[in-house]
Amino acid sequence: MVGYFAYNSFIIYRYSSEYSEVTSDVAIVLGAATNDEQVSPVFRERINHALYLYEQGLVKKLIFTGGYGKWQSKSDSRIAKEYAVKNGVPSSAILIEESSRYTVQNLLESKRIMDSLDYRTALIVSDPLHMKRSIRLAEKLGIDCKPSPTKTSMYRSTLPKTKSLFYETLFYSVGHLKEIGKD
Repeated sequence: MVGYFAYNSFIIYRYSSEYSEVTSDVAIVLGAATNDEQVSPVFRERINHALYLYEQGLVKKLIFTGGYGKWQSKSDSRIAKEYAVKNGVPSSAILIEESSRYTVQNLLESKRIMDSLDYRTALIVSDPLHMKRSIRLAEKLGIDCKPSPTKTSMYRSTLPKTKSLFYETLFYSVGHLKEIGKD
């Protein structure tokens, strides 16, 4: 089991350097926390990367994901939209979903939006260490996607990166074991 976990850590870390700027219909920005109607530093960097993709003409629309946290009157995705509009993206170029709380839900709700508008391709925007699991989940949901992780992740020093890698390895491994159990 330790070997399995170590191997998954290795492939997640290796995959974190995968990066794409291929022209796509949308950028799906995976949610991260907001505090007092302000985007968290992690979420801000994800949004900033999506703004870059939009400004470069690589995507037509941005899909911000994230529902309501405890005691929030605005969803994370609505707060992200407000941030993007303040930074020059037209409101008409932004789509939001307000019901998700976890990565798989972010992607499922984004897939529903894409299907309803006949969008077929996506760049997935998140932190580098989150990409392997996110892309795997997106592909399982039938999203034709490529990874486009932030280049300015807030997880820079050793301890936060190690914690993030451990978290991602745990959830990636558990998800993989559940798939094996279904076979």
